[in-house]
This record gives sequence, C-alpha cells and structure tokens, in this order.
Amino acid sequence: MGILTFADALAEAARSGQDLVEVSPNSDPPVCRIMDYGKFRYQQSKKLQVAKKSQTVIQVKEIRLRPKTEEHDLDVKIKHIKRFLEENSKVKVSMMFRGREIAYADMGKNIMEHIKTALTDLCTIEQQPRLEGRSMVMVVAPKR
Repeated sequence: MGILTFADALAEAARSGQDLVEVSPNSDPPVCRIMDYGKFRYQQSKKLQVAKKSQTVIQVKEIRLRPKTEEHDLDVKIKHIKRFLEENSKVKVSMMFRGREIAYADMGKNIMEHIKTALTDLCTIEQQPRLEGRSMVMVVAPKR
C-alpha cells in the first residue's frame, strides 16, 4: 500500500475488517500491516516455541575440593569432572580454604594445575585458577 498516514491506515484496516498491527516500531517510519491480530500473535508464539526448542542449555556443575584432598579422592573428582564435560556442562572447580589453610594457597595452586593437566584433552580453560577470598576458583568448558 505504500506510506500512509495513521488515520488513512486505520480507515483502510476498518474497511477490510482487520486490525492495523505495528510490525517494526523501531524503523523510520514504523512498519505496520493490515492483518488479523490474533493470527499474528499465534504465529509469534509458534516462532518462540521453535526457537526455544532448538536452543541448548549449558549447565554449570561445581566440584568442591580442599587443599588436603588425597590423591585417590582427587582422581575420583577428576572422573566426575570428565563425566560432566562429556554431558556438555561447564564445570566450576572450587577449592575451599578454612582457617589457617589459606597459608597453603601454593599447594592449592599445584592441585589446580594437576587437574588442568589431567583435563587438557577434554576441555578448554575458561577461567584460570585464581584466589577469590578464601576460595580458589577455576572454570572449565567442554571443547567444541
């Protein structure tokens, strides 16, 4: 129909027995269509459903450690991290320091480096190990 004034567009919509629907409000001039508004809303909801169905949700799993975690327990935790990565989840590895354990932050760093080397083939490191208050945090994500 081309560019019409608002009053002319409303009159044309009333004449055809349909609604004047603003499709693109941000453009200059705003784009409107003469159509059935109920049908338009139905089509928009269907588009949202298809978009929601095709998106993937990435979960963030957390593994908690202590600086005094023994070697076997650490291996079990690494197996859990590998399983989470195979399920396409990100993993947040947290090492908690309690009381005077904060003095052994270098020991915690060594443990985090051990975990990194064990997981090099399965993941990419999103966040390097760093001390945040009384905990050391590292985030790993599955390789694409």
